[in-house]
Amino acid sequence: MTHNKTLISIVGPTAIGKTALSIKLAQHFNTEIISADSRQFFKEMSIGTAVPSQEELKGAPHHFIQHQSIKDNFNVGDFERAAISKIKELHQINSTLVMVGGSGLYVKAVTKGLDYFPEVDSSIRTNLNLEFENDGLANLQEQLKKLDPQAYKSIAIDNPQRVIRALEICIGTKKPYSSFLTNPEKQRDFRTISIGLNAERSIIYDRINQRVDIMIENGLLEEAESLFPYKHLNALNTVGYKELFAYFEGNSTLDFAISEIKKNTRRFAKRQLTWFRKDDSIKWFDFETDTKEIIKYIESYK
Repeated sequence: MTHNKTLISIVGPTAIGKTALSIKLAQHFNTEIISADSRQFFKEMSIGTAVPSQEELKGAPHHFIQHQSIKDNFNVGDFERAAISKIKELHQINSTLVMVGGSGLYVKAVTKGLDYFPEVDSSIRTNLNLEFENDGLANLQEQLKKLDPQAYKSIAIDNPQRVIRALEICIGTKKPYSSFLTNPEKQRDFRTISIGLNAERSIIYDRINQRVDIMIENGLLEEAESLFPYKHLNALNTVGYKELFAYFEGNSTLDFAISEIKKNTRRFAKRQLTWFRKDDSIKWFDFETDTKEIIKYIESYK
């Protein structure tokens, strides 16, 4: 592996300040930013996914921000191929690039490659989606617990997409989903320096609550209302939208929907930290650390 090409990967829980740090680092290294935030890929979703502001986007060139439609089928495998191709292209111009995002699987896809799963009959997923709509998530969780206890313990069990994905592999291959998670890492032609931002849990939760309030002030309700006709699409089965869809359907009050967004975002942040803490290569910094200190750490690698 050549070490003259570097990818600085910035991770951490939602609302911790990853965007601001990524722009400062991109400006310092005079380089560009790859977004690995799977919620920010979609051009119809701005407010609820905390897409960088116009001012922030002007701070450094960004890639993979609002480049897809919610109607497009763009999965983590597609992202891996597109991001690696873009990194290769940009590394011709600048030996250091910045990647930022809290979507652990998407970060892993770029830095280490995805695990290989065999193709299974697409009707299995269709049936599982129907089961989810009719009987809820708990029923699917129970199935997974029986078929693959290890996956049940290790995946984000309250994320319907992850549970359905694990189940379709179990059913389609008649082997546990977890048995496919042993593939060796792919060799990349760049090295990754991973930076994690963190804070005390109470601070993270306060920042999340404040961010949700700001999103509401900035028009999240109107944005969600315009997307309500597409609520069945996979991209919209996400925090910040599904709670408001329940409100539009008359199943909750607006105050309750907002409190659910806050609660579910806090849970999401907890899952993000659980995922990233498994990676020993991440160097953690307090979210208030001076950027100069982080730059010093990165440059000590060179």
